[in-house]
Amino acid sequence: MGKTYERITGRLRTFIEEQPLFFTATAPLSGDGTVNLSPKGLKGSFAVLDDLTVAYLDFAGSNAETVAHLRENGRITLMWCAFQGPPNIVRVHGRGEPVFRDDPRFPELLARFPDIDPAPHGLRAIIVVRAELVRDTCGYAVPFMTYDQDRDLHGRRFAREDDTSLDAYFRGKEHIGTSLDGLPGLPLPLPPATF
Repeated sequence: MGKTYERITGRLRTFIEEQPLFFTATAPLSGDGTVNLSPKGLKGSFAVLDDLTVAYLDFAGSNAETVAHLRENGRITLMWCAFQGPPNIVRVHGRGEPVFRDDPRFPELLARFPDIDPAPHGLRAIIVVRAELVRDTCGYAVPFMTYDQDRDLHGRRFAREDDTSLDAYFRGKEHIGTSLDGLPGLPLPLPPATF
């Protein structure tokens, strides 16, 4: 039932751009390290950059496992499920990197997300993923669910922060600067926002 694709084009691109939710999976090289699986949402925070490259905005949160794993080994899988319409699951297996706020590429990448204001969300980095394997599968067992709207809690919570207080928040969390397995996470101090 599954099919492998050389590129993210046509129907695949349309499908993943329409989904309000996707998942990221990463793991450290250590065989006994912690596998991380995270849901990602917020309309406008994901973009297809070209037919082999996607990116998403990495916002403030309580840990930085994805960032830590990507800094160590770059491996990442992204997954989208059809909760409405025809059943489908698309996975992009690839190599990712966090592009931090002080990286010269950051402003140009951020311009690729015109439909979201990153300021109230404590934007930490932009995760860029280069696809090595693109596959879809049936998704027959994925339930029907409806999307009502994005929650506004994340934006309301982090809109209260400026660069100084956001940096203090990150420093106060146990698994931001260092992952659960002791890997380097988000580089601190947080570079100032230029957006």
